[in-house]
Amino acid sequence: MTFDLDLIILYLPDIFRALGVTILLWLAGSALGIILGFVVAVARRYGPRWLDLALFAPVELIRGTPFLVQIFLLYYGGPFIGLSLDSISAGLLGLTIYGAAYYSELWRSGFVAIPKGHIEAAQCVGFNRTQTLRRIILPEMTMLLLPSMVNMTILMLKETAILSIISVPELTLAVSALGTKHYAFVEGFAILALIYWALVETCSAMGRYAESRLSKYRFAAS
Repeated sequence: MTFDLDLIILYLPDIFRALGVTILLWLAGSALGIILGFVVAVARRYGPRWLDLALFAPVELIRGTPFLVQIFLLYYGGPFIGLSLDSISAGLLGLTIYGAAYYSELWRSGFVAIPKGHIEAAQCVGFNRTQTLRRIILPEMTMLLLPSMVNMTILMLKETAILSIISVPELTLAVSALGTKHYAFVEGFAILALIYWALVETCSAMGRYAESRLSKYRFAAS
């Protein structure tokens, strides 16, 4: 067996198209998951008790089951409840819901981590709950949660590989098709690993840069 680089070059257009789909689903799913997770965390933190209990069950269910099972049930089981989605829409919705469950717990931990004295000080100067959340809690939470958020976003990237099971035209499906057609599994998955590694390193570097910038503001403020 030999490593056929020419075959990889031949399939580069297909690989780049699949890479675009992967990045789009990853970024959109992560962004929507962060937003939805924040809404869930705020609802559980500041909403009535019954709302906290109502949201607890789905969050724990999503966090307690594999993403592979969730996306399979969403795509193939959705029509049984009137939810018929194409593969890309199902993939995006699945990533969003999956990410929101984890991001919501990160946001909740951030709320708990904010010292009560900071919130009381905001109330003393006349801030209402919305102002306290926007001007005190969110900036501090952003600095505290950034490393965990970056790690979760990296995990979201890796979970996109599972979307191939519902025929989303992303990287893993493109590489699998290459291997099936030409028996070039080593070549294809070596390229796949390199691409994911490059994306992960890029995300990590951006996270470190953002953390260093935010740390300067934190120390300056103190």
